[in-house]
Amino acid sequence: MKQLTKEVVQSIYVPRQPQSNKGSHGHAYLVAGNSLRMGAAIIAAKACMRAGVGLLTLNIPFEERCIIQIALPEAMLVSCIDHKAMPNSFQAFGIGPAIGISDSESKMLGNFLNNINHPVVIDADALTLLSNYPAYWESINEGSILTPHVKEFDRLFGTHDSVEARINTAIVQAKNRRIIIVLKDQHTIITDGESTYYNNFGNSGLAKGGSGDALTGIILSFMAQGYPSLHASLMGVFIHGNAADITLKSQSVESMLITDVIENIGSAFKLIS
Repeated sequence: MKQLTKEVVQSIYVPRQPQSNKGSHGHAYLVAGNSLRMGAAIIAAKACMRAGVGLLTLNIPFEERCIIQIALPEAMLVSCIDHKAMPNSFQAFGIGPAIGISDSESKMLGNFLNNINHPVVIDADALTLLSNYPAYWESINEGSILTPHVKEFDRLFGTHDSVEARINTAIVQAKNRRIIIVLKDQHTIITDGESTYYNNFGNSGLAKGGSGDALTGIILSFMAQGYPSLHASLMGVFIHGNAADITLKSQSVESMLITDVIENIGSAFKLIS
């Protein structure tokens, strides 16, 4: 197992070129939010855009559109359920933050996975649905990224008695399914089954609602910008953790909010640029 370091990230980081335009940095598509649960969508979308994506289309319930247009006017909006007419113009796809876990969301997830031929970032409620409907595994494309916290991981792969056992399962599952697993914990593990990294960046200020939604948005952003799935995951975990550490200069671990962390993503980039 390797440590995720600044040097590792600098070796895969692709600097933004001065002559680039919004089309040069990818178009991400994110399904997030539900009635009275739009905070997660805002957090994930804002983190995605702060991490450098050129364009973001956010799929949300139609009746919740106004809150996004006020909170994040840079994002574009759609509202659909069947995903059968998925445009080919998107470079990366994500689903999960606060979408809900009812039968209607289960059908939506199934349609989503069946109609996409790209790797997908899968998080939060989408992971819970996947654990409830294991047949959906067949529709998950190679190179997809799953970002479970410990409880979500155990719902997917069974109860584990130790951190070491959980890491071993993550490595085996990632290799067998040809996916990347970002196992979120005090020391997040990133593995594709062949290469495995552990992360020491970040702090307990991230132990609050919304932190995982932000990480999803950041990883999605890097995928849309053309990073391979493992590299997008490593970049995402590094930027997320370091932005949290930078936030401690103005906040405490008790007072820190994920919205504070998102505002420090730019400072985290300056560590590697």
